[in-house]
Amino acid sequence: MKMRVAVLLAVFAVFCAADAQTCALDGLMSSLTKSVASAVLEKVTLSCIDASARGSLVDCPAGYKPTGCSCGNACGSWDIRNDQTCHCQCANQDWTAARCCKIALK
Repeated sequence: MKMRVAVLLAVFAVFCAADAQTCALDGLMSSLTKSVASAVLEKVTLSCIDASARGSLVDCPAGYKPTGCSCGNACGSWDIRNDQTCHCQCANQDWTAARCCKIALK
């Protein structure tokens, strides 16, 4: 794939050198970037699950990362610890929940 892109750019550069006023290298680069991004996005998916536990801490399962937390007792203060755990900061929490997501290949 990289070799094809390099050859395509080289061929395009030769044609651009012959007629620089009509050369649209910016347009080509934009199209190539969009094409590569689309190809990557077609191969991945976002998978999310909920996790909950009693108390003030809940861990996401292996491979998942917390994207948001929710706390019982109307507590709105929380943080994410070690890129894996939702922590509710209010005292005497009865439950904590996490939205856990991962990016996976289709």
